[in-house]
Amino acid sequence: MTEKEKMECQKLYDANYDKELEAERVKCKSLCQKYNSLPIEELDKRHEFIKTILGKTGENVHIEPDFWCDYGYRISVGENFYANHGLVILDAGGVTFGNDVFIAPSCGFHTSGHPIDFERRNQGLEYAYPIVVGDNVWIGAGVQVMPGVTIGSNVVIGGGSIVVSDIPSDSVAVGNPCKVIRQITEEDKKKSWDR
Repeated sequence: MTEKEKMECQKLYDANYDKELEAERVKCKSLCQKYNSLPIEELDKRHEFIKTILGKTGENVHIEPDFWCDYGYRISVGENFYANHGLVILDAGGVTFGNDVFIAPSCGFHTSGHPIDFERRNQGLEYAYPIVVGDNVWIGAGVQVMPGVTIGSNVVIGGGSIVVSDIPSDSVAVGNPCKVIRQITEEDKKKSWDR
């Protein structure tokens, strides 16, 4: 089994010293660097270019620079995907976003992790577990999502949260570690947020 196959099967794999995976990361980071250097006013060019990095996209996808990911082809985004500045996706385990997902600045989705024991960690071994985000999700500024997490649909994750376990649909969650604080209800549609 190759190191890439181990990665795709959620087994420990050599992330640091495997030439095939290293070459794929270098290629992807080169594309990210080019994307981040595109002129801001050339929106159409940026919208098309991001589709050369990501594995699967809807038609309406917008990611503000700077954006970085490891492989790109392990990321799937639905329709009406928007991410603000500073998005980092470590996508070795695969990251899937549904439709109408909004991500605030400085967020990270990290499918990769390392063994607790230093012997295996120092050998360059890591694991990668998938992250799944449902439809109609708003991720607040500075949120970090850890390996293996599923976030349901119709969810709001409060800014600064560290998401280490699954978050059910129709909820507001916040904190470190991120916890559900309440359900989203019909009453939320009646609130006016202007002061």
